[in-house]
Amino acid sequence: MVKYKGKTVYNGIAIGPAAVLKKEDRKVRREKIQDPGQEMDRVREAVKKAREQLQQLYDRALASAGEASAAIFEVHQMMLEDEDYLEAIENMIKKERVNAEYAAAVTGDNFARMFADMDDEYMKARSADVKDISNRLIQCLTGGEGESFDFKEPCILVADDLSPSETVQMDKDKILAFVTVHGSANSHTAILARMMNIPALVGVPADLNGIRPGSRVIVDGMRGEVIFDPDEAECRLAQERLEKEEEKLRLLQELKGKENITRSGKKIRVYANIGGPGDVGYALENDAEGIGLFRSEFLYLGRNDFPSEEEQFQAYRQVLQTMGEKKVIVRTLDIGADKQADYFNLGKEENPALGYRAIRICLKQPDIFKTQLRALLRASICGNLSIMYPMITSAAEVKKIFEILEEAKKELEEARLDCRVPEQGIMIETPAAVMIADELAQLVDFFSIGTNDLTQYTLAIDRQNEKLDDFYDPHHPAVLRMIRMAAESAHKYGKWAGICGELGADLDLTEEFVKMGIDELSVSPSMILPLRKRIRELA
Repeated sequence: MVKYKGKTVYNGIAIGPAAVLKKEDRKVRREKIQDPGQEMDRVREAVKKAREQLQQLYDRALASAGEASAAIFEVHQMMLEDEDYLEAIENMIKKERVNAEYAAAVTGDNFARMFADMDDEYMKARSADVKDISNRLIQCLTGGEGESFDFKEPCILVADDLSPSETVQMDKDKILAFVTVHGSANSHTAILARMMNIPALVGVPADLNGIRPGSRVIVDGMRGEVIFDPDEAECRLAQERLEKEEEKLRLLQELKGKENITRSGKKIRVYANIGGPGDVGYALENDAEGIGLFRSEFLYLGRNDFPSEEEQFQAYRQVLQTMGEKKVIVRTLDIGADKQADYFNLGKEENPALGYRAIRICLKQPDIFKTQLRALLRASICGNLSIMYPMITSAAEVKKIFEILEEAKKELEEARLDCRVPEQGIMIETPAAVMIADELAQLVDFFSIGTNDLTQYTLAIDRQNEKLDDFYDPHHPAVLRMIRMAAESAHKYGKWAGICGELGADLDLTEEFVKMGIDELSVSPSMILPLRKRIRELA
């Protein structure tokens, strides 16, 4: 029996046989070539083939994991067609007269190393994406078939690492869990695992050569541990915990259709956070009362240019029509910090979390902002829409937003396009917004408290920096007092206050939030029923 600790990607318990994935060591030989033009033609054909494969993976991910996860493969297509990447391959072929496979392999290694050496944890995690793209290009050049994920029975997959494209090719019904030696909890593979509800651990220091295929494995996401060849006592304990977890899930299903109401009659609205139209199914499947956070920036990511007004209108309309009479709260563009899109030309910043992002971009580039507002005003007639604005620090910003909103409305009216100004709210995620919440509450219809950034800015801690994990405390008294202050200011002027950050799903704080008078909690779809259960237990 061997036990290892790792980083939990998705909670859950799994018991089953090990399937060890040892990837072929694709050694690409350096060969001298006579015709660089012919090699570049081969690269162009391989890029075309790889693009078609990525589109197929996008479609598969869309069906199995939702739009936010499928967007990973749009990002891969964009990276595959990156001018710097392709130029580096072309220059190597021309100057060194080497074969396309070798040029692609070396360029991929160089770009992956560049990302891996960056300080930002999110950008470090993109190193795996570059490797995935380069391996796909080499595979297309050599005519290889890639790894097989056709498992005959449900198993626990153990690998050195898994790329996003490998993860999405797995038959979800045949994968009980996965364990990787390398990988980041911020990687796209980890995001996919969470969306697909697959128990997973990364960073497990296991020796793949020492694991027998078919041997029994226990993965415990709650404890962050994996046990290879467990003894009977460990198996018995794990089986008991697994049965308890399954029973909890079964009981949670019985809560569908029930109200989110405490035993004393206090009603709390429980909404879902989504990244795009493809995620609405998860919200409805888990019985969400509405959408409390539609992260509209996902409409901007993974593409080479700004989404048009019509594209955005269609996306918003689709969500509103699917949700029917239920409320849908769209957060306007929140690009910047850890969410980058090259075509915005934001430039490098020493501290992007404190820099040019979110509403600051919108107010400095009103044409971009107005396009989104026009789409939202048009969509508002299709359902129960609310709009909220992120990263607010002053009343002047809110007033400027409303000026631009009024301009957008007039343009639509002049164009004889139907529109309506819906409920308007702001994100409370800076200490500045908390301290002037009394003034802000008189300008807007509601507050939605973004606890992720509020914690970051209150504690002066970069939440992407894993070195500071021991200092990052979302339960810090200062953070909780700020949430209370914001809620009290909203209620003072007859406005409602909700939470749409990670703390909304923290069941240890649910009772405290109810006592504060929080009116709405917006969480990931998988947390809706556990949160409902907790609310209904409160006296």
